[in-house]
Amino acid sequence: MKRRTILALLIGVALCGCGGVASVANEPAANDPNAYTGTDSERIEQAVAAAPEFGGLVRIPSRRPDAESSRTHWLLDRAILLSSNTTLLLENSVLKLSDNCRDNFIRSANAGPGIKKVEPLENIFVVGVGNARLEGADRPRATGDSAKRLGERTYGTDAKKDGESQTGDWRNIGVLFAKVKNFGIENLTIVNSHCWGISLEKCEFGRVARIAFDSAERREIDGKLETTLNQDGVDLRKGCRNITIESIRGRTGDDLVALTAIGTKARDGGSFDSTEVSEFDPNADNDIRDVVIRDVIGYSVGGHQIVRFLNASGIKIYRITLDSLTDTAPTPGYDRATIRIGDANPAWGGVTPVGDTFGFVIRNVHSSSKHAVLIAGSLTDSTIENVVNYNPAISGVTFESGKENVRNVVIEDFVNVSRVEETAK
Repeated sequence: MKRRTILALLIGVALCGCGGVASVANEPAANDPNAYTGTDSERIEQAVAAAPEFGGLVRIPSRRPDAESSRTHWLLDRAILLSSNTTLLLENSVLKLSDNCRDNFIRSANAGPGIKKVEPLENIFVVGVGNARLEGADRPRATGDSAKRLGERTYGTDAKKDGESQTGDWRNIGVLFAKVKNFGIENLTIVNSHCWGISLEKCEFGRVARIAFDSAERREIDGKLETTLNQDGVDLRKGCRNITIESIRGRTGDDLVALTAIGTKARDGGSFDSTEVSEFDPNADNDIRDVVIRDVIGYSVGGHQIVRFLNASGIKIYRITLDSLTDTAPTPGYDRATIRIGDANPAWGGVTPVGDTFGFVIRNVHSSSKHAVLIAGSLTDSTIENVVNYNPAISGVTFESGKENVRNVVIEDFVNVSRVEETAK
């Protein structure tokens, strides 16, 4: 039986209340945090611990108001940790980070502070049912990636606090999986993320689908407009492969979808000086490959890219399909690029050697950005077709790094809408 069929059956069993140990007289079962007392994080952790009795299912419906609080949303003080063979169902529920939380919403349990080497996990699914939302804190302790200093470049109440890291790190990511094989993250809305909404490291054979984002890089906190940097949507990092990303919607502060294989210095996992939680071995297979991205509709509020591909220092990105991308920015030229491939910036390793970025199929793109397709690195053995451009300031693919870094790339059916309209007149 196919994985998606099995997952659908699990969801059906959960919703009909007949999986595992049945609840009695409308009392929540042991895999529902409403069955417990304590802080919201403690209650959810008890439900996760009971999941094996229910075939690995954890159900998080709305929080039932009680003597402690009339809230119906769950307030997290720390990440929900998921082990192998676990399905987390968010049933019309809201998970919100508390102002005390400096952690992810959800993380694979194999990774975290001080875990120098991440061991593989498998079969982990996070599935929203109905309106499932993840919301950032009202006053985040930290935001941004590991290059951003709190209180200077990006917001964080931990700024200038003794004993606290003064830069962002992997804890600011919303949903973080590392070395997970066979996974799914589906049907979620992520609002005001502290950094990237979803980040996958060295993951394979998975699907990220039907995800909506609402983050704007700047928002009002205590009456002041504050900056929250690096609010990407979905990011695939080094070593990811055989992954589908589809039906992505909304607006993000930074790139809506990004595949980034950068940072090539050997590193232990679990440290707070990186936006990646897993260790980095330069001798491992760190390439990103065999990824399908389709049905993406949205834009970057911060004026960045909608979809970005970036590799460096000998790490390759290849066999990538991007099909159906629509730029919904409010004005022409709002974002820097609808699609950006590579980067000449020495901070990322400069232009990739010819042959390190190859096998792309890009098609069915509607763009109004400053550049529809911006090639800022190298690209070989690829196809770019059916690009509709609504920005009259440009007329084709932009070869920022020079055509000498682009080989055997077929570009067909690049249509400038303004010129078509003029011809019709």
